[in-house]
Amino acid sequence: MAGSKLVLEGRISIISFISGLGVNIIPLLVNFGAHIDWVFDYLTDVNGKIAIAAYITVINGFLLVIYKGPLYKVAVRACFLGFAFGCGLILSFADTTWTHFGWYMCSLSFFHYSEYLVTAIINPRSLSLDSFLLNHSVEYTVAAISSWIEFTVEKLLIPEMKQMDWLCLVGLVMVLCGESLRKAAMLTAGSNFNHIVQNEKAQSHVLVTTGVYALFRHPSYVGWFYWSIGTQIMLCNPICLLGYTIASWRFFRERIEEEEISLIHFFGEDYIEYKKVVFTGLPFISGIRVNS
Repeated sequence: MAGSKLVLEGRISIISFISGLGVNIIPLLVNFGAHIDWVFDYLTDVNGKIAIAAYITVINGFLLVIYKGPLYKVAVRACFLGFAFGCGLILSFADTTWTHFGWYMCSLSFFHYSEYLVTAIINPRSLSLDSFLLNHSVEYTVAAISSWIEFTVEKLLIPEMKQMDWLCLVGLVMVLCGESLRKAAMLTAGSNFNHIVQNEKAQSHVLVTTGVYALFRHPSYVGWFYWSIGTQIMLCNPICLLGYTIASWRFFRERIEEEEISLIHFFGEDYIEYKKVVFTGLPFISGIRVNS
């Protein structure tokens, strides 16, 4: 049953993501072989906006006809993320001052889509709409919107502040490394990975100490932490960089302590010994204290 869920919903998400990504072909169909700068100009023109609206309408109608109920909800989310990724690609390669925001759009949309896809691969029994992490929390949504507002306001008031290419590249490297570490952690943990902290041990639950787990006790959190900070360095957002660093650190400190209570309950001395030799991976976070 879990295997069929992986095949069905995973395939639907891939098809829908690619369908959303198809926004890139709109201007190319209008003028085959056009330069990417023209692509950007076209999509920001009135005709381009009409073409995008028509494309979204057609794709949404297609998804409504093909998929019903929960499957449509999966498809429309994946399609939206593909569309955002496609728009990010256009901004990334166009000759525009919004290039770094294009990097950000690609990073954000790929992060959320890959969370769902990798979960479908490693642990289809836990797969749900929440696996996209689009509704992670109110705080997460507020943080994202705040970063968009800060970027836009500072770009309008201090445009040169958003053109520090070397700093944006540092952020991009942090994003790529953080994303890679998190997905490596998910794939290494396999069916042991879950977006929700588990309070009861499943029969298949084992203590993973190999791969990236030999480097950090909580590699998925380490990856997410540096990914989130990297997005704000990439956008040259000083206010949100400080806010993201503090908020993420506090969130993962509490999350790690909560999770380690369960892990010690599940694995006892094995986890305590593992805890002694491998650190969490996050600065100034040691995890739950265990009395000797």
